Amino acid sequence: MSRFLQQGDTRMKLGGPVFEELTDPDAWIEAHRQCGYTAAYWPLDHADGAWVRAAEEAGLVIAEVGAWSNPLSPDPEQRRAALELCRACLALADEVGARCCVNIAGSRGAQWDGPHPDNLTGETFDMIVETVRSIVDAVKPTRTFYALETMPWIYPDSPDSYLKLLDATDRPQFAVHLDPVNLVCSPQRYFASGALIRECLEKLGPHIRSCHAKDVALSGALTVHLDEVRPGLGGLDYATFLRGLDTLDDVPLMLEHLAAPEEYRLAAQYIRDVAAQERLAFT
Repeated sequence: MSRFLQQGDTRMKLGGPVFEELTDPDAWIEAHRQCGYTAAYWPLDHADGAWVRAAEEAGLVIAEVGAWSNPLSPDPEQRRAALELCRACLALADEVGARCCVNIAGSRGAQWDGPHPDNLTGETFDMIVETVRSIVDAVKPTRTFYALETMPWIYPDSPDSYLKLLDATDRPQFAVHLDPVNLVCSPQRYFASGALIRECLEKLGPHIRSCHAKDVALSGALTVHLDEVRPGLGGLDYATFLRGLDTLDDVPLMLEHLAAPEEYRLAAQYIRDVAAQERLAFT
């Protein structure tokens, strides 16, 4: 279980994808060093002790193993394949010592990560609980956690719904993956993103294992139009986000969804600049 830290006792880690061809662990480590990253996505589809040792020796935290799939799919074969993938990825995360294995809960519709009328229902909540239990119970991880990324149109869609999922699932190796941008789904949340982030950290902080770093912009187009954008180009309250992360123990902040290395460089620089303004730092 994470502990809360004293102000200034930061262990924040920043990471993101690297674009170089990764032929060996030394090249992998060097690519992260060049970007100034101290956290990484696991780059292989299997465990490799040489890569794990290289990360440990370099102080590079393995933040996540992604299990991106739809365990709630209405197609039985797709659902079965998704569950197998989630179990395999959780086992991989446990073997390499990743902070978590992350997926979304899924969707009751054809789009694996999309909205559906049944997504935010009691029936689907119960399906998610049973799905998470089946994944965790099959693997029985000891070093990592299975986590669901927060989403705008599927549980967990708020701090309270995540708390309910944690309680209902009742598995110590089920934890939290926080992506605050995914929770900004209205003008009300957009203009109060700082309050939303504080609520997330206050209620979920001890359970958070990894976070995603992106941004969101509200346009004047009707009806309501929100777009994911590069950190620094939207309205997310990064000062509040970073101050909150600074109170957690070793939680990586991972950049994602950008198209090119220069975009990641600019995003990382913005986040580091906000941290510096708040007298915080990444290790």
